[in-house]
Amino acid sequence: MGEQRVGTVTHYYTHLHVAAITLDKGDLKVGDTIHVKGHTSDFIQMVDSLQIEHDSVAEAKKGTSVGIKLKEHGREHDEVYKVVED
Repeated sequence: MGEQRVGTVTHYYTHLHVAAITLDKGDLKVGDTIHVKGHTSDFIQMVDSLQIEHDSVAEAKKGTSVGIKLKEHGREHDEVYKVVED
């Protein structure tokens, strides 16, 4: 198993447990497994849903900003990696 960096957390909405993530390096889709890593963050989870401008989407391309519900607390500047099979 390897990891490919796909983006960065730009904001975390504590009351919703949702992270705004800018996909600056790759694509992401529902069902992908992500690894969120930062100064104090380090967890892996599956992407259950993606939103762009409050609309649910099945996938998001590089260059877009998405909202993802996280199972743990995310922080600005955390890096997001897609877990990929080697």
